[in-house]
Formats: sequence, C-alpha cells, structure tokens
Amino acid sequence: MKVLMVGAGLSGAVIGRKMAEAGHDVTVIDSRDHVAGNCHTERDAETGVMVHVYGPHIFHTDDDEVWDYVNSFTRFKPYKNRVKSTTRGAVYSLPVNLHTINQYFGKTMRPDEARAFIEAQADTTIEEPQTFEEQALHFVGPDLYEAFFKGYTEKQWGCSPTELPASILKRLPVRFNYDDTYFVHRHQGMPENGYTAMVEAILDHPRIDVQLSTAFDPAMKGSFDHIVWSGPLDGYFDYELGRLGYRTLDFERFTADGDWQGCAVMNYGDRDVPYTRITEHKHFAPWEEHEGSVLYKEFSRACRPDDIPYYPIRLVKEKAMLADYIAKADTEPGVTFVGRLGTYRYLDMDVTIREALDTAEALLSAAKTGENLPVFVTSPL
Repeated sequence: MKVLMVGAGLSGAVIGRKMAEAGHDVTVIDSRDHVAGNCHTERDAETGVMVHVYGPHIFHTDDDEVWDYVNSFTRFKPYKNRVKSTTRGAVYSLPVNLHTINQYFGKTMRPDEARAFIEAQADTTIEEPQTFEEQALHFVGPDLYEAFFKGYTEKQWGCSPTELPASILKRLPVRFNYDDTYFVHRHQGMPENGYTAMVEAILDHPRIDVQLSTAFDPAMKGSFDHIVWSGPLDGYFDYELGRLGYRTLDFERFTADGDWQGCAVMNYGDRDVPYTRITEHKHFAPWEEHEGSVLYKEFSRACRPDDIPYYPIRLVKEKAMLADYIAKADTEPGVTFVGRLGTYRYLDMDVTIREALDTAEALLSAAKTGENLPVFVTSPL
C-alpha cells in the first residue's frame, strides 16, 4: 500500500514509521521547511540555546509504552517543569500549592488548615459549575481566582471566563503541600538533542520519503492508496463550511546576559500586562551551559487564515461546525484524520503519540483484513 502522510509532526512521523516497518511505502509531506510540527526545536544562532520555536513543550506521561517508544529514538534527560506567576507585584509558584496559599494570604497554615481555609473561600452556592469562572469560584473562591486565573484566561482566550465552559479547567490544580512541580506524571523529561532530532530519527526509514516545503495538492490523491491527514480538518475541505476557531500566538524575542528570570516559564496573571508569559529557553536544558540567554514574550490572539493555529476554541459555534465537518469526513473515501488539527482537539504530546500508535494499528489491521480503513480512530467530539 502506498500511503501519503500529510504533516511531518508527531502524528505523521509515528504513523508513517509504523506503516513503513510493516512494509508499506510512505511519503510524508509538510508545507513547512522542517519536521516536528509545533514541537520543532533549533539552536539559537546568537546564544547557542536550544529553542522551542513554537513555544515550550515538556514531555510528561504515565503511558509506559509511549515513554519507551520515544526513548527508543532519542535520549531523554530528566526535567521537571516548575512554573512561576507574577501577579499583583509578587512572584508565586504554580500550580497553586501550600506555599502559594500561605504567601498570598500572609499565613503559615498547615495542610489541613489550608484546606479548610480554601473551602471557606469557595463559593458553595455553585453546585454544578457551567462556566470557567463558576468552576474556579466553586473550588478556590474569588481571591485566588482573580489573582491567578481570571486575567491570564482573558488574555489567553480573548473573552470573559464567563463565556468559557467549565471543562477547560476540568480539575483545578490546587495542592495542599509544598510540591511545586507542574506535572504529576511518572515519566517526565526533555530530549537531549531537541524534538526535531527525535522526529527526524522516527522518520529515518528506507520506506519513508520526506518532502518538506511541499503543500498538499488534491491531485496527489490519485497517486496513493490512502491519505493520513494531520492538517486542519476544515482545511482538507478547503473551509467549505467555514473556519473552525483557533487562538494563535505571537512571540517577541529578546536576549540577555546570564540568567534573566531564574526559571523556564513565568506567567503574568495581571490583565494589564499584555503578554501571558515569558519563557527562558536555556532552563529547558539545565544540563547545558550558556553565557547568554534568549527569551520570548507570548501574546495570544484570534487566529487569522494565514496564522499558525495553536489552541482550538471549541465553543458552541465551533462544536456545531465541527459536527458538520465530521459528517462530511465520514463520507470521504481514502482518508484518515489524526492529531491535534485533524481532530480539532488540544492534545499533549504523549496523547498524540498514543493515538498515532493506535491509529497505525487500526490502519494495518484494516489493510490486512481488507476492511475499510477508518476515517477517525479517535472521535473529535
């Protein structure tokens, strides 16, 4: 079987590799001039620092198979993300933990005292939170919500938290101990030589032909038995039903001598600070030493047609349009939609790889039995 993988990010690389290892001929195309999609990394020419070009990506997972898979292509070095937040003239640890609570309220509470204190702050009249704001008020009350969540969320999503669903918060990360690590997964780390080198290694197979700076052309369909599409779902149909909404990011680069902010990620919770965070990339590779430092301010805004889509909005209007595109996709022969853009969902890297492995297995199984190849292995809804 001849397979065309549209997109050389994690989904395309992992599925392409599995298909190639099973004896299929795979062509991987990408409109950009590099592989690895939005987790692309490269050395900064001025400082020598390894930069996460499209914003920071920290690998974390509880999936042993995924962890073993990525480590079979590159060496991961230990790295635990610790995020700080500047708000109201002070610096705090995130997620909100016992130190954050004691520092913010000027107290010295023990875990049980802090838990009772926060429960007293919470708005218990909100029994079933429907919006982001209600979810936050229900769990931590107005003070912590205003300081750490409201302004940041308004900047990140470009609307009031009262317009966002409670599901965006899911489970508010509040810890009643002094653990300041951002993620709790068993496996956490960074690829020693960056994500791009890892993806290049995955794509390094004699049956895989990688073609960069190559946009998809519908005329390509006739040259392949099947297409795996990891680009925007609406883009495959030339936005016939309209454009699904995304947020995008603008980056403002600056350099400094030495250590500029003392951590990899500094959030800015105040609404009057226009950027959401500053990332200092040398801290993502603490095993390296660099005299200079390169940093990026991140600004979130609505995604325009020529922008890179980052975060799917998935509000009521977008979900209705998504359902229409799914119905259209279900009638499209010879294509499988995968990944963050192809299924219009925000996915962590480990979940992207997990779904790519599952998709490859489903495609290979269907090809072996002669069944129709699936359009979606994981539902976008």
